Amino acid sequence: MSFYTWKIERIKRYSVIIILALFCAFMMWIGQRSQLPVFSNDGEAKALSKGNGDQPFIALTFNISWGNEKVHDILEKLKTHQAKATFFLSGNWAERHPDIVEDIHEGKHEIAMMGYEYESYSKMEPEQIRKDIQKAKEAFEKLGFEDINYLRPPHGHLNQEVLSAIEKEGLETVQWSLNPRDWENPGTNAIINQVMENSSKGDIILLHASDSIKQTAKALEVIIPGLKQKDLEFVTITELVNGGQAKNKEE
Repeated sequence: MSFYTWKIERIKRYSVIIILALFCAFMMWIGQRSQLPVFSNDGEAKALSKGNGDQPFIALTFNISWGNEKVHDILEKLKTHQAKATFFLSGNWAERHPDIVEDIHEGKHEIAMMGYEYESYSKMEPEQIRKDIQKAKEAFEKLGFEDINYLRPPHGHLNQEVLSAIEKEGLETVQWSLNPRDWENPGTNAIINQVMENSSKGDIILLHASDSIKQTAKALEVIIPGLKQKDLEFVTITELVNGGQAKNKEE
């Protein structure tokens, strides 16, 4: 009788172990699946426009396609207020301003791309998009940036064909969730108010550092401290995607 009791207890013990193992495997699977929707939707490529709203992270992003006068003001404000950002650069611009690209990198900011010529992808055939991305990759590789992961379509123009073409080149598409339209120069206070009134956890903020912008650097003097007061932490796109865990190799 005791033998059968021992056997039953042993079966129960092993059953509990198996159930726990299956549960852990299931939770790991769920965790992996939860990462997929960031850049995919039922197998279709999609753009990242916002991070996890449950985490206190926010991403400043700056587009640059021309000019070399305003970007240094932006970098100085970021340095002063100890905020990191992601810069989306056209390959054509990066080739012509390698010293500024290096300044951005040395500031611990992330380098991403906007293709090479900064021409709308929605007006191109997939092969034209591929060639533009390849040309951009070559430009950044010559500058020492071989591991760029993110691309913002020129002018933000996007459709499913563009998304698929970008994905086929091994890149992830990044858009934004908050656009204060600083390139229109609506006034420093207007830029500040748009960001401060509408920002929340996980936001990707679209700003610019090309020479057309005249008020963005000054707006950052208020925006960065203001967002910190809202208990938000500035992260790169990579860190936003990975929950703030990824760090630059130099760190």
